[in-house]
Amino acid sequence: MHDIKWIRDHPDAFDAALRRRGLSGEAKRLIGIDERRRAAIQTSEAALARRNAASREIGAAKQSNEEQRAQTLMAEVAKLKDDIPHLEAQAKAAGDELDKALAEIPNLPLEEVPDGADETGNVEHHHFNGKRNYAFTPKQHFELGEGLGQMDFETAAKLSGARFVVLKSGLARMERALGQFMLDIHTSEPHNYTEVSPPILVRDDAMFGTAQLPKFRDDQFSVHAGLVGQGRSNAAEDASHFWLIPTAEVPLTNLVRGSIVDEAELPLRYTACTPCFRAEAGAAGKDTRGMIRQHQFTKVELVSITTPEQSMDEHERMLACAEEVLRRLDLHYRVVTLCTGDMGFASQKTYDIEVWLPGQNMYREISSCSVCGDFQARRMNARYRPKGGGEKGGGAKGGLPRFVHTLNGSGVAVGRALIAVMETYQQDNGSIAVPEALQPYMGGAKIIERKQ
Repeated sequence: MHDIKWIRDHPDAFDAALRRRGLSGEAKRLIGIDERRRAAIQTSEAALARRNAASREIGAAKQSNEEQRAQTLMAEVAKLKDDIPHLEAQAKAAGDELDKALAEIPNLPLEEVPDGADETGNVEHHHFNGKRNYAFTPKQHFELGEGLGQMDFETAAKLSGARFVVLKSGLARMERALGQFMLDIHTSEPHNYTEVSPPILVRDDAMFGTAQLPKFRDDQFSVHAGLVGQGRSNAAEDASHFWLIPTAEVPLTNLVRGSIVDEAELPLRYTACTPCFRAEAGAAGKDTRGMIRQHQFTKVELVSITTPEQSMDEHERMLACAEEVLRRLDLHYRVVTLCTGDMGFASQKTYDIEVWLPGQNMYREISSCSVCGDFQARRMNARYRPKGGGEKGGGAKGGLPRFVHTLNGSGVAVGRALIAVMETYQQDNGSIAVPEALQPYMGGAKIIERKQ
């Protein structure tokens, strides 16, 4: 969510930043709505003040035996009493219109973000390791998994439809092992994230706070408790309506929603390994084979809550934490800075980690690490109280509250890590070597092969 005061003060800068995202300027429209809102509030407040003043004047007129004046004032008060609810409704309607307009506008990119229309404008930042050479033609993960008899898309389709999978035996254990491996990395020194087991069903406010709603409503899975077939369609007013989380970013970031935390507590760092659910509404025909684009998948999420002064350094730190997972698995990857046309709705700047998949002969995203500034914090009303005074404010209890900065990243996507391990560590007989770092989580197993 954007600050309308900042937009009023910097309309040209606001529109220039939106144009970098390929959007039209919005400052004039937003300022126009805000002027109507402010005028309506002023009119409503003036009417309320006049009603109060006139009410006091009635008593004075009666004490002075000015009956005609008292009658005139009483008529004025009665009319104002009828008018004020309408005036307040006008102010609220203008405020709601402004909030709706602001909620649908993406975050502004930082100056250092490269300009570009789509993924072709992304810029490589650095890479780790090199591509492996194989004495055979590498297979894709679904060919390997089906050959092992441990990856079953056909049965999953009978159970749930397309874009689901049933994993069995060694591959099921490796998926579980990868999640545990990642959590152990992120909760130990020097990463020191706090592990959280959050709900995976959340309400509208939580999804709005991290900007999944309202713009991306069609990409989410909606859940009604015990209401199927009962004609309940207004999710916003239905107390038993929930959303399945598309990422643990939603519950983790919303842990500070509506709060004022002390600066001494920041940064807060959270991690969770959860199922995630995405409708993939815009992905028709994309990645229909295999596990790349699933409706249900497992991901380890990283979330940081910081002061504005900490957020850029925290972004680099978060990226390094996510990279450490792939480094310990000895996977080849590259880091790219997303351009203005490819970055997410809530992001100011995003690094993508793209892992190399030998079977696909291409890089695929396995983590996105984004700094969002105060964009999400404004939607959540998440603030902190600075220490001391100065420009941050004063007072015995510290400075005036300021909005926190939020960051999120995958640490990393478990399903795609499984794919990367399978394709990178495949053997010429179709078996999968277990990376050394994972072997303790696999009961010491060094290879996954088809059971005879």
